[in-house]
Amino acid sequence: MRIDGFDWNAGNSDKCRSHGVTLTEIENLFSRPHVISPDVKHSLDEQRFIAIGHNHEGRPLFVVFTARADGRGLMVRPISARYMHAKEFSRYGW
Repeated sequence: MRIDGFDWNAGNSDKCRSHGVTLTEIENLFSRPHVISPDVKHSLDEQRFIAIGHNHEGRPLFVVFTARADGRGLMVRPISARYMHAKEFSRYGW
C-alpha cells in the first residue's frame, strides 16, 4: 500500500497517544517492515485495516486505521494504536 500522508485530528491523535504510542512511532511503522490485514470485524461503515510491526526500539505495535483517497493522495487515518504483548505479537505470526 503506497501512502502519501497521514490524516490527524484531535480525536484520533489523542486516542492513539492515550495508549502511550507517539504519532511519530505510528507514522514510522509504515516505513518499516510491517504486515497489513483487513479488520473485517470492525469494517461496518468503512473499510478498516490492522498494521502490525515494530517501532525503532523493537517494541511491537498494533495500529488500526482507514485509508482515504483525497486531493493529497492516499491518506492513512489512524483510529487506535497500542503496544502489543509478546504472546499477542506471535499470535499474529510475527
